[in-house]
Amino acid sequence: MPGAVPYFAASGSGCRYRDVDGNEFIDFMGGYGPLVLGYHHPEVEAAADAARRLGSAFNHPTSLLVELAEKLTQRIDFADWAVFAKNGADLTTWSIMVAREVTQRPKILKIRGAYHGTHAWCTPGHGGLLPEDRAHIHDFSFNDVAALEALFTQHRGQIAGLILTPFHHPAFADSQLPTPEFVATCNRLCRQHGALQILDDVRCGFRLSTNGSHTTYGYQPDLAVYCKAFANGHPISACVGRAPHKPAASRVFLTGSYWNDPAPMAAALATLDIVARDQIPQRLALTGQRFVDGFLALGKKHGLALVASGPPAMPYVRVADDPSFLRTQRLCAASVAQGVFLHPHHNWFISAAMTDADIDDALCRISRGLESGIP
Repeated sequence: MPGAVPYFAASGSGCRYRDVDGNEFIDFMGGYGPLVLGYHHPEVEAAADAARRLGSAFNHPTSLLVELAEKLTQRIDFADWAVFAKNGADLTTWSIMVAREVTQRPKILKIRGAYHGTHAWCTPGHGGLLPEDRAHIHDFSFNDVAALEALFTQHRGQIAGLILTPFHHPAFADSQLPTPEFVATCNRLCRQHGALQILDDVRCGFRLSTNGSHTTYGYQPDLAVYCKAFANGHPISACVGRAPHKPAASRVFLTGSYWNDPAPMAAALATLDIVARDQIPQRLALTGQRFVDGFLALGKKHGLALVASGPPAMPYVRVADDPSFLRTQRLCAASVAQGVFLHPHHNWFISAAMTDADIDDALCRISRGLESGIP
């Protein structure tokens, strides 16, 4: 929305941030997801600062890496080992390489329109790509059991893995929750065909459940990748996996110049503790439901038909009967003008820093933005 949203951020605290012009916004994007506890959470920052004072980017990992790996394998029921990187894309790409090494097969199945990062096999962009980049990547529609079964049949003996997000959260479309039949079919077909199930829990992880989003919907992954809400904005990602896949995973090269930095690992340990201690997923669900219910009520009050989708912790609200998304863009622009930061094409994120008073404040501001109508 050129001209309607800020171009540069300056500072943030809790669930609000300021742009370089001094405008303050109640933030429903949270850096596109990482800030599950809000900006500058004191416990997380204290842990990161304490680690940073001892040094950064050592030649070797510190003991924090071991503590963090132990924390994940204790918390995530199927996880026997963990590795760490910086971005979600680092490890979604690595995970499909692991699946290929485990199975000695080339093909990966993925959801059409799903976002797994910026690498050539999955980028939503167009430039710089070769047909060979996606020669062994096969798409199908989310919740389409028949299409998934057909791909397993068509490529029998050639499928290394199935990668999917816990629920479908595409851009320019409503979010879709998985059906029980779809989840059961994913689990069954991966077992029957010896393919690895890879859960891209980058966006959802530790927002829907303290123990990984597979427990929310019933997936049985072999590998799972976490990133956004993992360390409340500090740069770190993780992949966890089952014991039988550890030897193959150890043969897939994995390194980065800054991946031994202890400060993000300390931040992740603190974040994981807070998420469990304060029952953050439950709080996000309640706060998100309050926001969604209030938003839909505002639509009725102002004569604007709205559609909500996704779990309450990660909601998305748009104008109904708006295939061009132009009216949804105007809705979000009107909200931004009143100090509520919303995105018209991407799901939103509830922050644990949001109180009922913050939600009520946001709804009052959105209501003011709607008073003149959305053309």
